[in-house]
Amino acid sequence: MSFYKFLAGIFACLLFTGCKQATELESKELALAETPKVPENNENEAVKPTSRQFNDYWYAGEAEISSYNLKQARYGEVREGKAVLVFVTEPFSVKQQVKSDNPNDEESVSVLKLNATKNFNTGIYPYSIMSSSFYPVSNDQHGAKVTTTVQEWCGHVFTQINNREQFEVMSRSYFQSEGDQDFTLDKTYMENDVWQQIRIDPRSLPIGKLRMIPSLEYCRLKHIPIKAYEVEASIDGEDNELYYNLFYPELDRMLFITFRSEFPHIIETWKESYVSGFGKNAKKMGAEAHRIKTIKSPYWQKNSNADLSLRQTLGLE
Repeated sequence: MSFYKFLAGIFACLLFTGCKQATELESKELALAETPKVPENNENEAVKPTSRQFNDYWYAGEAEISSYNLKQARYGEVREGKAVLVFVTEPFSVKQQVKSDNPNDEESVSVLKLNATKNFNTGIYPYSIMSSSFYPVSNDQHGAKVTTTVQEWCGHVFTQINNREQFEVMSRSYFQSEGDQDFTLDKTYMENDVWQQIRIDPRSLPIGKLRMIPSLEYCRLKHIPIKAYEVEASIDGEDNELYYNLFYPELDRMLFITFRSEFPHIIETWKESYVSGFGKNAKKMGAEAHRIKTIKSPYWQKNSNADLSLRQTLGLE
């Protein structure tokens, strides 16, 4: 059975069996509340504590780096490349919306950051995509900040969402029709957040019919408005794997993330189905990535020529 038929079967099940309904978040909630700088294994904490197992894994002074073989649709054709997911905890300044230089600052909260990269070629010229998202470890509020950049020989684009009293969106593009944009959105779910929610606690993933802002990468590649769209979300699984599914009816797009059911819930694969290309070259395609290798490393210290072998370990060379 093809992957797309498999996804169609899942969607059919959603339509006929229904989903547990998720209550939509209030449209104008307050900005990020204060959260512990490093969660403690203390049942009396006001914010739901993380487990000692979680703290030992994510607060050991290392990042988790996973490499993936990538197939990415662009201009109606599938391109082969590499993807990398880098997860790491760090202090985040709520006021300034940046990584905090002082972890003990009262303005700082602990976030699980994801730097996700994709690299592939489209004919003669290369594509480079990076999304960086900061999600509070407390797991009881929206992501603190999301940024996405896309670079290729025609130019580059940059988009950022800051979580303040509303979502503040800044978008910059070399396309005249997109140009420089600054606007606000009511707070709602963001697709960029679900990757960290999987790693923190898959049970917290939004389920049912709701509204969600698609990944900024998808919005920019498809040149669609950055806003919330109706989505149907479900989670399923078998044995050691769980599957999180997002289907956007208006966009005719599905995202399918496979991850381990046991902590630390490593992401094994993800697949997207959507129309790629424009005009007569438009085809229902998408993207998929399969994990090569996962390591733990303080990568910011591994910047000498002697450390190039780590790229071979990750299957990136």
